[in-house]
Amino acid sequence: MLHIGLYGKNGHQIDAHLRKHPLAQLVAVAGIPDVDLQKIYGSEDHSIHRHSSFEDLLADPKVDLISLCSPRRSEQAEHAIRALKAGKHVLAEKPCALTEADLDAIIQTARTTGKVFHEMAGTAYEQPYYAMQQIIQSGVIGEVVQVIAEKSYPYCDWRAQDEDEDGGLICQNGIHALRFVEHVAGMHICSIRAFETKKANPLPTGELRMAASIVAELSNGGVASIACNYLNPRGTGIWGDESLKILGSKGILESRSGGQWTRLIIGSKDCGPIDVQTPPPQWHDLFFKDVLGMQKIPMDIETELSPTRWAIRAKLSIIDNKPICLS
Repeated sequence: MLHIGLYGKNGHQIDAHLRKHPLAQLVAVAGIPDVDLQKIYGSEDHSIHRHSSFEDLLADPKVDLISLCSPRRSEQAEHAIRALKAGKHVLAEKPCALTEADLDAIIQTARTTGKVFHEMAGTAYEQPYYAMQQIIQSGVIGEVVQVIAEKSYPYCDWRAQDEDEDGGLICQNGIHALRFVEHVAGMHICSIRAFETKKANPLPTGELRMAASIVAELSNGGVASIACNYLNPRGTGIWGDESLKILGSKGILESRSGGQWTRLIIGSKDCGPIDVQTPPPQWHDLFFKDVLGMQKIPMDIETELSPTRWAIRAKLSIIDNKPICLS
C-alpha cells in the first residue's frame, strides 16, 4: 500500500483517485483546507493528518509519496527536489518546472535518489487519444507529415495574471497540445517558435496571455502548429475544447470537440469514427504500480517531460525573439 501526502490545491490533486484505490491511501495533507477535503470525502476523515506546512509534511515518516500542486508553480521544482532528497516519491502538477535548469535538476535528483518522479501527464492514456496513438503506431496513415492541435479554455476572473502562479498560458495550457504532438502522434520536436498576445485580457494592465500560436519542426522533417487560448465561449458546452488533426502520407486522423467527434480517412476511404470502446490503461494505476515496483510506466522520464521542456523553450523563444532548437 502506497501512503500519499498532498501539498497544495493549485491544480488537479489526485485525492479523488485515492478514495477506494486498492494500491494507495491518502494519509496526510498540507496547504489544503478541510472544506476542500470534505468535498471529496463527504465528511471529515480523522485518519488524514493535517500538517501546518510543507516542511512538516516532508518530515512525516508515514508518507511515501507527495503529490504537488504548489501554491506558486515557480516554487514547485524546489518542492519536488526537496521531497525527492527527503526520500519521497513525487507526482507534480504541470508544468513541474518553469526553467530547463529546474527540469534537469528534477530529473537528475530522481536518478540520484532512486525515487520515482512523474508529472501529471496522462493525456496519451485517455480516449480518444489512446486509440489515436495506437492507430498512428500501426502505420495505417503512413508517415506523419503534419500535426495541427488546439487547446482552448474559457477565461475566468480567477485565472492568474502572474505567470509564476500557474505557469502561464503556454506552460499550463499549451503543454496539453505539445503532448498531442509528442505523446499521441509520437513525433519528436526539434525546433520551436511561439507568439502570444494579451489582447482580450479584461484587465488593461494584466499580464495574462490570452492566446498563443506555436510552430514546430519535427525530427522526421514534418511540421506542427499549435493554438492555445483562454477564448473558449461557454456556449460550446465543453470546458477544455480541444482538437487534434494528424496528417500522414497515406491518410488523416482527427479528433474535435474535446474528443467527442473523431474520423479516420485512409486514401479514398472514409473509415468514419474511430473505435474508442477499448478501455485504455488507467494512468493512475500505472503510476501507483510504477512507484511500488510492480510495473514500469511505458514512457521514460525524458520522454514524459519532453513536452514540458518544449513548452519552456516555446516561452523562451518569445523572450529571445528567435526559434529555439534542439541542443
